[in-house]
Amino acid sequence: MTTGFEESRQDRIQHALHRRPTLGPLAVLVLAVIVFSIINTRFLNPENLSLVLQQVTVIALLALGQTLIILTAGIDLSAGAIAVFSSILMANLAYDAGSPGLLAIVAGLAFGTGMGAVNGFLVTRIKLPPFIVTLGTLSIFFALNSVVSNSETVRGTDMPAIMTWTGETIPIGSFRLTYGSIIMLLLFGLFFYLLAHTAWGKHVRATGDDAEAARLAGIRTGRVLLSVYTVAGAIYGVAAWVLMGRLASADPNVGTDYNLDSITAVVLGGTSLFGGRGGVVGTLVGALIVGVFRNGLVLAGVQVVWQGFAVGLLVLLAVTIDQWIRKVRA
Repeated sequence: MTTGFEESRQDRIQHALHRRPTLGPLAVLVLAVIVFSIINTRFLNPENLSLVLQQVTVIALLALGQTLIILTAGIDLSAGAIAVFSSILMANLAYDAGSPGLLAIVAGLAFGTGMGAVNGFLVTRIKLPPFIVTLGTLSIFFALNSVVSNSETVRGTDMPAIMTWTGETIPIGSFRLTYGSIIMLLLFGLFFYLLAHTAWGKHVRATGDDAEAARLAGIRTGRVLLSVYTVAGAIYGVAAWVLMGRLASADPNVGTDYNLDSITAVVLGGTSLFGGRGGVVGTLVGALIVGVFRNGLVLAGVQVVWQGFAVGLLVLLAVTIDQWIRKVRA
C-alpha cells in the first residue's frame, strides 16, 4: 500500500517535472555521461566529445524545427527529406548550373522554407492532419530528391568552399568546434528567446495547448500554424547547409533515419507530443542524449542493432513519463 508520504513525494516530483520539463532529460544526460565515462575512460576525451557534438548538430537542427511543430500538437515526418532535398538543390545549383556558392545556399534556404510552407498550407487551409500531410510530402520530397540528383553524390571539392564551410573547425585546446555547431547553438538561443519573450512564442504554445481556446481568445491559430511550418522549413534549410559541411558532400542517399531521430530528440527533451509544453533547451539536451548513448555504446563495444534498441527504449520511457506528467493534479 502506498503511504501518504510516498504519494506526497510523487506529487512533488510530478509537479516539478510539469513546471520544468528539462529537469528529467538533464538528469538522464548527466547520468549517461557518468556511466559511459566509467565504462570507457576515452569517452571524456576532448576529441571524442567534439565528435559527439558534431554528430548531433544536424539532428539537433532538425529537432529544433520539429519542436516548434510538436509544440502546436503537430508532427513533421518530412523534416529529414526537406533537409536532404535542399542540400541536393544547393549542390546542383552550384555544380551543374554554375551558380555562386552564396546564391546556391540562399536558394536552398528558400526551397526549404517553401517546402515547409507547403506543409503548413495543407495543414491549415486544406485541413489535413499533420501526420498524413508530412507522411505524403516525405515520399514526394525523397522522390524528387532522387530525380534531381540522379542518385549521384556531389563531392565537396566540386562545389564552392562556402558550401562546406560549416564543416570547418575551430580548435579550442584538443576540442574542435565546427562552424555548423556554432550556427546550431545560435539558432537554439534565438528560438529560446522567441518562445519565451515574444507574442509569437506565446501564441505557439497557446495553440498547441488548446487551439479552440486560443482562437476564442483572439489568436489567429491558422496563421500561427502556417508560420510555424514555414519557419521549421527554413531551419531545415539551414540543416541542409550544415549537413553538406558535415559530410563534405551532398549525398542524396542519407537521411533515412533523420525524421525518427529528430522526433526522438524532441520527446527525450521533455516536449509533450500533445502540444503546449516543452521547449528548445530540452530538445538540445535530448539530441545530446541520443548522441551520448550512440557514442557511448560504440565505445562499450555494443552492436549497432542494440544501440537502436536502447534508443527505442528511451523513447518509450520518455513518452510514458510525459503521459504521467500530464496527469498532474492542480
